[in-house]
This record gives sequence, structure tokens and C-alpha cells, in this order.
Amino acid sequence: MSSSQHDPFYSSPFGPFYRRHTPYMVQPEYRIYELNKRLQSRTEDSDNLWWDAFTTEFFEDDATLTLSFCLEDGPKRYTIGRTLIPRYFSTVFEGGVTDLYYILKHSKESYHNSSITVDCDQCTMVTQHGKPMFTKVCTEGRLILEFTFDDLMRIKTWHFTIRQYRELVPRSILAMHAPDPQVLEQLSKNITRMGLTNFTLNYLRLCVILEPMQELMSRHKTYNLSPRDCLKTCLFQKWQRMVAPPAEPTRQITTKRRKRKNSTSSTGNNTNSTYTKKKAPAASLNLSSQVPVPT
Repeated sequence: MSSSQHDPFYSSPFGPFYRRHTPYMVQPEYRIYELNKRLQSRTEDSDNLWWDAFTTEFFEDDATLTLSFCLEDGPKRYTIGRTLIPRYFSTVFEGGVTDLYYILKHSKESYHNSSITVDCDQCTMVTQHGKPMFTKVCTEGRLILEFTFDDLMRIKTWHFTIRQYRELVPRSILAMHAPDPQVLEQLSKNITRMGLTNFTLNYLRLCVILEPMQELMSRHKTYNLSPRDCLKTCLFQKWQRMVAPPAEPTRQITTKRRKRKNSTSSTGNNTNSTYTKKKAPAASLNLSSQVPVPT
């Protein structure tokens, strides 16, 4: 049995190999194990509804997923929202992947008031490719997850920073095609870029355009407006926010100044009154002492 199958979060096509786990609140990594199991239950007939149900089970309604890596033309960073996350996972399998799971080693957990953070510096995303050739890709990096501190314990933020990747081809396939130099040359070429397929990379580039359009899509779905009317409504509301004068803060400042002036004048009056009260007895004594005593 391989070393990866001894990992409690390993999911194989022939069934999970796992031990008993503690509840969510004690071991948040167990949610990644369940995520692996759910991805394993995917079939070729899994449609958009299946992927949306998968995302609803493991991600919050306002969740974000971020991928950071470095390509030949420089560093890249892509962040997508909840509505685009289902399509991201489906593009992984559309690129020829037959199996996907995550392995977390030596992760650190930190508990907050309303969230739990899992920081794993040795995370491996394993993808099994069936085409264009049988290849196992191990993408290594740092995975930071933020879970909500409740019974559902869904992911609020997902940030995977890719450092390196390895593409593994079985020796049996190399020995089978050893006499053919053209096939060997094809086997020597990488089928991914930083562990990601071209389908996934093209989708992430497309998300740069789709992410700002989420407001239009949400308005179209809610009010059943045409795309042109949705654009007009959004632009009009933004124009209103830009033109609207901020009048409230100035009123609050003037009232505060008036209160300070009143308080100052009242204290001044109080000091004057006390000062006159203190001097009044002295004045009365002087007047009484000046009255002539009858002889």
C-alpha cells in the first residue's frame, strides 16, 4: 500500500481508506476529507446543479476562492466569488482529469470568535489525468482556509499558493512506447502549467471579465430584466451615489461645536456667579463696618 493511502484525507477510486474522526469543531481538516469524498462521487453525468449543490455544501454564500502562482510571463493571482466557484471545479475535470483530491500535512489551526483558520504549508493537490495520456500530477503549495465557526462549518475563504508541481508517468507506459521516439517525445512534454490544465487557466482568465459582471447577472436573475435595462439601472444607481452630496456629517460637526460653546459659556457664567457670591459677603461686611455707631 502506498504512503498516500495512509493519509486520513486520501480518496482513491476503489473506496476511501480512513479512520474514525472527531467532530468538526475539534478537527476542521475533516471537512477537506469530506470534500474529497464528494469529488470522488462525481460522475460523467454530473451537471451544473450537482456542482452548485457541491459548492453550497462546502462554501459560504459570500465565499471567495483565490489561486496564486507564477507562469512564464510573471506572477498571477485570480480571485473568484461564490457564483463562479462551481464552474471552476468542473473545468478541472473537463481538462481530462478523472480524480481530484487534496492532502494536508502538518497544518496549523487557529480559532477566532466566528471563524476557524487552517494554515497548511505542505498541501498537495493530486489530479489523475486520463488524457491526453495517463499522468499523475502533484501540485504542491500553501493552502489557507477560513471556516465559519458553526454547525455547517463551510469555507469562507480559500487561498492556494502554488509553489511547484510534478508530473508522474508510469514506467510501464514508458517501456511500452520505448521503441517509438515520437511517442517518447510526446510523453516528455508537460500536459499542465503549474499543475493546472488549459481549461482551468482559460476559465480563470475569463473570470477577470465575469467577476465585475456579477451585479448585472444577479439583477437579471432577481428582477428578470433585459441585459440593457440591467446595465442602465446599475449605471443610474452608481451615478446617484456619486452625485448625492454628503450633508449629514457637516450638521453633526456644527451641533458639536454649539454644544462646546454652550458648555464653555455656562462654565464661565458659573465661575462668575460663584466669584460674585464669594465677594458679596466681603462687600456687605465693609458696608456694615462703615455705618457710624450712635453715641
